[in-house]
Amino acid sequence: MNYNWNWSVFLTPVPSGETTYLGWLFTGLQWTVALSLSAWVIALVVGSIVGVLRTVPNRWLSSFAAVYVECFRNVPLLVQLFSWYFVLPELLPPALGNAYKQSDPLLQQFLAAMLCLGLFTAARVAEQVRAGIESLPRGQKNAGLAMGFTLAQVYRHVLLPMAFRIIVPPLTSEFLNIFKNSAVATTIGLIELSRQAQQLVDYTAQPYEAFIAVTLLYVCINVTVMFLMRRLEEKVRVPGFIGGK
Repeated sequence: MNYNWNWSVFLTPVPSGETTYLGWLFTGLQWTVALSLSAWVIALVVGSIVGVLRTVPNRWLSSFAAVYVECFRNVPLLVQLFSWYFVLPELLPPALGNAYKQSDPLLQQFLAAMLCLGLFTAARVAEQVRAGIESLPRGQKNAGLAMGFTLAQVYRHVLLPMAFRIIVPPLTSEFLNIFKNSAVATTIGLIELSRQAQQLVDYTAQPYEAFIAVTLLYVCINVTVMFLMRRLEEKVRVPGFIGGK
């Protein structure tokens, strides 16, 4: 292959001179991690609430939760991102919409991507939570009610502690996906990891080095997440249930 490999390009100063191309990649890595973790907090909180609502006996609440899940799961992520970034500011009250549009462009991009990724992943987390609750024997819920617990107390003290232990493995998969899905934020201009790689290619014409480095950084993120989640799974697993020994 007639290609001039140049790994030292990462130590070359960028045109502005304030850092190196490797520094660019690490800056993109920081934005990717910040975006993914903040979106995961939204996904876990909203997904847990929606997942619980999917299993409550109130038909209106369970129907609302089902509509939320179907809407966010069946609309492409990229379409949702464009809707949050381009459409939502126009639907806000004029004062709030103008304040948002006049704010720092980087902040606009980050907030739009965070909300999009968080609420999109929340729909997937909700299904994991629902499956975890429904996998438990009905006797657990009935026993809690028979002891005088309210339905909310049954969920809080009986069902959810067990359900979350069961769904740690699928939640790990969703946690990894949110890091990979964060790359779509490059389409609205957020300078995350993949966007920094594209900039590096534009300035240096060294595509193989740039994307090999980015691939390795994503692999490092995934290996770290998998290691931490495996340790968590070992600590919370329940014998006789999914993931238990």
